[in-house]
This record gives sequence, structure tokens and C-alpha cells, in this order.
Amino acid sequence: MNVLRIRNELRNGKTIFDLPLRVTFYARVSTDKDEQLNSLENQVQYYTELIHSKPNWTYVEGYIDEGISGTSTKKRDSFLRMIADAKAGRFDFIITKEISRFSRSTLDSIKYTQELLEHDVGVLFQNDNINTLDSDSEFRLVVMAGVAQDEVRKLSERLKFGFRQAIKNGHVLGNDRLWGYNKKDCQLTINEDEAVIIRRIFDLYANTGVGVRTISKILYDEGYRSRQGNAFNVLTIRHILCNPKYKGWYCANMSQTVDYRTKRKIFLDESEWIMYPDPSIPAIVSEELWDRANAIYKKRSAEAKARANGASFHNRYAYSGKIICEEHQTSFHRQVLDSGKEVWQCRIYRNRGRAACSAPQLRTEELNQIMADIFTNMVEDRDAIIQAVLTVLQAVPQEHDYGKDIHRLEAELDAIAAKKDRLLEMSIDGILSKTEFKQRNDGFNEQMERLEQTLKELRGEEQRSGITDGQLAKIREALERELTFADGIDSKLVTTILDHIIVKKESTKERICLEIHLKFGDPLGVVFDRPNSSFRGNRSKNTILRGTRTT
Repeated sequence: MNVLRIRNELRNGKTIFDLPLRVTFYARVSTDKDEQLNSLENQVQYYTELIHSKPNWTYVEGYIDEGISGTSTKKRDSFLRMIADAKAGRFDFIITKEISRFSRSTLDSIKYTQELLEHDVGVLFQNDNINTLDSDSEFRLVVMAGVAQDEVRKLSERLKFGFRQAIKNGHVLGNDRLWGYNKKDCQLTINEDEAVIIRRIFDLYANTGVGVRTISKILYDEGYRSRQGNAFNVLTIRHILCNPKYKGWYCANMSQTVDYRTKRKIFLDESEWIMYPDPSIPAIVSEELWDRANAIYKKRSAEAKARANGASFHNRYAYSGKIICEEHQTSFHRQVLDSGKEVWQCRIYRNRGRAACSAPQLRTEELNQIMADIFTNMVEDRDAIIQAVLTVLQAVPQEHDYGKDIHRLEAELDAIAAKKDRLLEMSIDGILSKTEFKQRNDGFNEQMERLEQTLKELRGEEQRSGITDGQLAKIREALERELTFADGIDSKLVTTILDHIIVKKESTKERICLEIHLKFGDPLGVVFDRPNSSFRGNRSKNTILRGTRTT
């Protein structure tokens, strides 16, 4: 039965119950609490009995979503399946409790009811007394859906106010399963069994210099397990190290919700966080230990970011991710021995020992020598290569895009100025004390001074940029030295030309078999023998570069 015919029948005095319709229902609760689930059971029973009680209706099994918010329909599987079944013509009419059961988004409510009507399917919002098969239903739906959406906004504001009040009253919000603590009635007490692990993590990181991956392995070896019985993963250890609760501090305003409907969040700069010692949070480690661990963490993070963004990363780790164990199809990881020598080991070997992987460790100096031998054979006309490089350099007016850096620094200065304006507003509104305002404002001023000094230096460099004849002569000299490989292979050249290296299964500690794949040409088979297992010199006399190409 189509919508037009149904509306004609309703205008002629019939009710919706008099029409021969295939009818289903939609029920939803927003939490999985017992009282909500009981409400859901009651809804299901009520609608099942209602549909069966109407002689002209045919019952179609209902659609149920448990513990899912009505703000968005994205994660409501049963709801979306109901919409798909409606479009497939499996029923004619849906009964649901109210608009907020369908969706608390005005756009979603109107969108889905219109889609259903296009497929001759109506909806009865029982408590709101809106039947979308009535001709005037859309106007009433817009009004009621708008009210439902405003309720979500008010609820969001009430929750935020409640959070602020709870914080003022010394109630700890957030994760109920925080490592090292038991939480009851918004109060934290130390779980001594877990606190031992927390103290061990901070001690290892701050006092022994090991990284988070090593800490995970040490904890596992010492018998400590996650709540699932597994090794502590790296992300969990990082979160523990960075959580100020472990030194007895409260931390808030780390993120803000941009849109209450989509729940999209943005993470704020650390200078905008609200942190202070909180007597209601018992400390597991001392402030001194926590601060020292976090200073190390920030320093390492900054160094890792700099390596990832700059050439220094490639200079130090030219073979990262490029050495593959044929036996396990896993990558080799870098390791520095007590002697200071750099080697590469299969990940399986690193995690589970020699019994798990027989692949030998590779020495960076051996790999460098092999690559130098390969490139020596490749570079047949050095003068032509050098001249080509110099020609390209002369054609480029600047070797650095100073304008881009200058624009970025100017944008950073504008952003800090905006933060200072917001800081002043917070001070005027009484949100910040004079002491806190001065501390943050001074911090912003220091940042601006550093940025302005850097900006001044960049503008000077921009004026002095350009390649002189003397610089070209030095570049030529450096290229000639590099292309003879007298000082070993340059790691940037390795990064540019090497694709990956496969360590063959037949490799042993004394005899290494490799398959080297460059970013051009066929793979190269390389075999070399080691005179012994220790480091003696830069190159084994028994190294053999086969030079034959494998297929």
C-alpha cells in the first residue's frame, strides 16, 4: 500500500488500525544498566502485544538497540538494518516510543522519516502523537525533533557543570580502572599490588635510562602481566608515565568537545591544561621522580620527532625497516652493543631469543662496506655526475625555502597573541588567579621573544642566501670525496638507492647470505664470510661480493 492511498483512506475516516499493514517496532535504551534493560523488555512486550492485537495488522519482528546513545545513528546497527529492510519492502509501518528513540538529531529524524516515506513506510511516534502518514506530520516532526535536539545540548551543558562541581568537591572523575588505584564513589585509594608495577615503571624509566619497549620486556620477565594476562604494551606504559595522577596531581582541560552532536574533540596545547596538586588523589610516586621521568620522556619525544622530520634520522638509521628476515618475514631492529657497535637483529630474536630465530645479527659497518662496493661499481663516470649536481644547484636560487619558515613563525606568533587575549579574558572573568595569569603570560612572552629572535635570524639568512663560487668549489670537493667512498658509504645515499635487504634462511653466524634489492635493476646476491664472531676492523678479508643478479 502506497502513502498516497493510505492518506486518502485516513481522510475518509479510517484510522491507522483499520488498514492492512505489515507492522514492526523499534526500541532503544541509551545505557546497559539493569533498570534501562528492564524498560527495554517492557517496550518489546508492549509493542509485540499491541501489533498482535490489531486484526488488520501483520506482525513483523522488531528492531532493538541496547546501550547506544540517540545522538547519532552511526553505531546503531539494528536501526540501520531496519532502514535497509524498509527500503527492501519488508514492512509498511514502524511504531516507536518517541522522536528521541529514533534520533535526537533534527537532521537525522527528518532525513530518515523522509527516506522511509519515499519507500511507502510510515512511522508512529507514539508519545509525541505524530504519525508520518498524516499530511501535517512533517511540520510537527520538525518542531518536536528540534526540542529533542535542544535537550541533548542542555544535557551536555548540565554534564559539564556537574563535572566542574564534582571537581570542586574533591571527586575524581575519569577512568574507573586506572592502574595502581581502586575507585569507589569517585574516590581513589592505592591498590598496592598494582602500585608496585607503577613504581617499577617510573624507576626503570627515570633511573636506568631504558625505553618503554625494554620496560615492557623487563616487566614480562619479572612476572608482571596486564589485566588480560599479556605483556604491558608500549601505549599503556606511555600513558602511565604521562599521567600526573601518579604524583597526586589533578589534570583537566586537555581536550575540548567542539560539537556536542558528533562529540568531535580537539586536544589543547599543554600551556592551556589545568593542573594542580590534589589532596584527594593519593600519590604513588614522588613529584621529583615523576617530573624527572617526564623530562626524559619529553626530551626523547622531541629527539624522535626531529629525527623523523630531518635528515639526521636517515643519517643514523639508514637501514631501518629495510632488512627483512626471510624465515619469519619480519624486520630487523637496531641495537647498540656494550662495545658501542651498531648491529641489526631480527625482531623475533630480540623478543624471544636465539631459540626462536637462527638469523645472525648484521653489523652496520659490514652493510656499509657492501653498499660501498656496490656503488663503486655503479659510479662509472664521477665527473659527469658531479657536474650534473652542480648544474642543478646553480639553477636553484635558494637551497632553503625561507619564506615558508618565516610565514610559519609569523602564524605561531599570531596564535600566541590570541592565546594571550584569551588568558586576559579568563583573568577578567575570575577563572584564573593573578599568580596563575602572570605565570602563563610570562611563559607566552618568553615564547614570543624566542620566535621573534628566530624570525630575525631567518630574514637575515634569506638575504644572504645563494650559492657563491667558493661554495660550489667546496661542494665539488665534497662530492669527489663522497663518490670515492674513502670514508665509507653515506647513509643518505643508502636511503636514496636501497629498497630492502633479505637475510636468507641459509645464513649462519660465520657465513652471511643476502639478497639486496635496489630501487632499480634486478636483485643482487651477496655472500660474505666472517673470520670470527667478534669485531676486528672495519671489513672482513673474506668478504665476497658475488655480483651476480638473482631472479
